[in-house]
Amino acid sequence: MYLEKLSLTNFKNYEDARYSFGKQVNVIVGPNGSGKTNLLDAVYFLALSKSAFQNQDAFSILHDADYFMLDGIFEEHEYSNHPARVQITISVQRGQRKVLMADKKPYERFSEHIGRFPVVLIAPNDTDLVREHSEERRQFFDGVLSQMDAEYLQNYLMYQQILKQRNSLLKLFADRNQVDNDMLDTYDYPLLDLGQKIHDRRKKFVEEFMPGFREHYAYLSDGREEVFIVYESEVSNPGFAEEFRHFRRRDTVLQRTTMGVHKDDYVFLIDNGSGQQVPLKKFGSQGQQKTFVIALKLAQFDSLEAEKGVKPILLLDDIFDKLDDRRISKLIQQMDEGAFGQIFITDARPERTRELLNTVQADVRFFEIGQ
Repeated sequence: MYLEKLSLTNFKNYEDARYSFGKQVNVIVGPNGSGKTNLLDAVYFLALSKSAFQNQDAFSILHDADYFMLDGIFEEHEYSNHPARVQITISVQRGQRKVLMADKKPYERFSEHIGRFPVVLIAPNDTDLVREHSEERRQFFDGVLSQMDAEYLQNYLMYQQILKQRNSLLKLFADRNQVDNDMLDTYDYPLLDLGQKIHDRRKKFVEEFMPGFREHYAYLSDGREEVFIVYESEVSNPGFAEEFRHFRRRDTVLQRTTMGVHKDDYVFLIDNGSGQQVPLKKFGSQGQQKTFVIALKLAQFDSLEAEKGVKPILLLDDIFDKLDDRRISKLIQQMDEGAFGQIFITDARPERTRELLNTVQADVRFFEIGQ
């Protein structure tokens, strides 16, 4: 599976651009600010129907334009006797609903598209997964699971919808200073049921994810220390459902649902050399944190490949500036060994990238932008 062609109209800083990509390594070079990351984001957007960097679709529209459009040709079965080329089109117009089409036919639900063209992005801000709050970590693992498991995605979307409705109801009760417990029951029962399903899938996934993740970390760090991921959830408690209902009054005062899987966290730990597992955020060096998140992304790649039967598209944004030589050489070695499928790399220094990749046996194509 790979992206063969891409056209951009009014997308971020691209007024009108067209590209034909190679099946293996595509290197996007140009000065800082020329739009290298925006081009990667266009690939990500086509694959997942949303931006990797913006939380609102309209923010991706070129300044002073009314809309943007992305159009791409994916080859889904590159190794079969009957390769299938699929045209994916996404358009966003200010003030209107996003349109997503496959071969010019709209999807009935956007969720049908998620996971069809798996993608993994490694970017400079990935260490936010370590440094920032639990929301970033939940988003990462939910993103992986959503590409892998359509049932999980449906449960997650339904949970979010019911959670939003329940929070609106809590605000209404707070305004009226009166709680209707029977009405809350109509939201709480499905919310608890979906929350349990989400919890169980997250727990199972972490257990399956850990061995591959730790193997990648050991490879990148030459086995210098061990790392761990601990999934923490209130839903794990046997009496969670009873406790959830017990705190309805608190929820009404605060006008939001204070318990549930939307509060889960994934705790990142590292061996401190004395056999103790300590928080990576507090005790891990910058190099250890970078290695941790790259191992996360490579394990994500493996999980998606195992589930989907195809190698995801790998997007590497400006990583040669952020990694030391040892970690770069490890990644390039994996490229040379054919561990990945189609790869997109951005770099502001083309001469460096040419030197780093000149021993790689794969087909390497360069695209200069902003010249």
